Amino acid sequence: MPRIDGRCEERFADVRAAFEENFRERGELGAAVTLRVDGEVVVDLWGGWADADRTRPWKRETLVNVWSTTKGATALCAHILADRGALDLDAPVASYWPEFAAAGKEGVLVRHLLSHRAGVAGLRVPHSMEELYDWELTCARLAATEPWWEPGTRSGYHAITYGFLVGEVVRRVSGVLPGEFLAREVTGPLGIDFTVGLPEKESWRAAELVHAAVEPTSEQAALYAQFEPVALAALLNPGPGARQANTAEWRAAEIPAANGHATARGVAALYEVFARQGRSGGKQVLSAEAAERVREGQGACRDLVLGAGFGHDTEVGLGLWLSGANASYGPNPRAVGHDGFGGSCGLADPEAGLSLGYVMNRMGPNIADDPRKMALVAAVYDSL
Repeated sequence: MPRIDGRCEERFADVRAAFEENFRERGELGAAVTLRVDGEVVVDLWGGWADADRTRPWKRETLVNVWSTTKGATALCAHILADRGALDLDAPVASYWPEFAAAGKEGVLVRHLLSHRAGVAGLRVPHSMEELYDWELTCARLAATEPWWEPGTRSGYHAITYGFLVGEVVRRVSGVLPGEFLAREVTGPLGIDFTVGLPEKESWRAAELVHAAVEPTSEQAALYAQFEPVALAALLNPGPGARQANTAEWRAAEIPAANGHATARGVAALYEVFARQGRSGGKQVLSAEAAERVREGQGACRDLVLGAGFGHDTEVGLGLWLSGANASYGPNPRAVGHDGFGGSCGLADPEAGLSLGYVMNRMGPNIADDPRKMALVAAVYDSL
């Protein structure tokens, strides 16, 4: 059992117990968890190792690539612009990005981008990792892509393309990429430890991502075999993993769906905007109405990309997933959050006034609802 540092209020002792159990029972290598309730940090724990060889202890300042937990930050950029009247969520994407109207996408609305309903979950032409690092090329190919399904009718997880689609609209409206917009408008003023990409000067803080040394179960292998072409395009064209995410090239790129780097404190502070009527750190980032709009459900359905992996219907709001009947983000069905590839998570529950950030470096095999995250979420609500 590695040393666990930080602090935890006594009433949330179950959260500390679950965090420790993740190391003993669930293969945790290095991780951190932060819980904020009514604007106060009540749990802030970290422990384990920041590298596979166990030579670097996980410290208070250790951060890590949080994969799709980044999507909540990117959605926040769009909602800030909408809140200011600069972006209309019900307008066609092409009114801001004219090239996007190609191949039958003239009717795609901005809200379709935010809710994974645009039909552009993946590219139809091969796209390499090196090409993914080229913002202009990737956006040009997305603009030319024919939708995989009728936009607006169903959700299909835009695993990598989400950040370029929403991000290009943010760029067209604000004049800057979402990483710069986030730093200028939110994380910089509030001192939130969350960046899209990672500045080279901060690379010493980055934990090494490690794939779990676990072979897929027969059930998981059967699920993967059911993936449709759109799922393969969304998840594997290209299909970045721990090896790519540990490189300087990945950290230097702008991939607003997948290469956010953060501490657990940073995730919890950013997702607090969605939990406390648009406020975090004493600042009003969004109006209360805009914060509520984020969890405006777009209709439950079997997701066209992740349906085989989830095995049940899910519902996405305007940028974050609703907890739903399966309680992905706790028992409040209208709580929202976003999981990251391998296990990380940001959670916001406005009714409970809480936000949670969980980050780790040993990536699990689950598409979502990693057992370590679910144990922590359960412990939070048991404590409440």
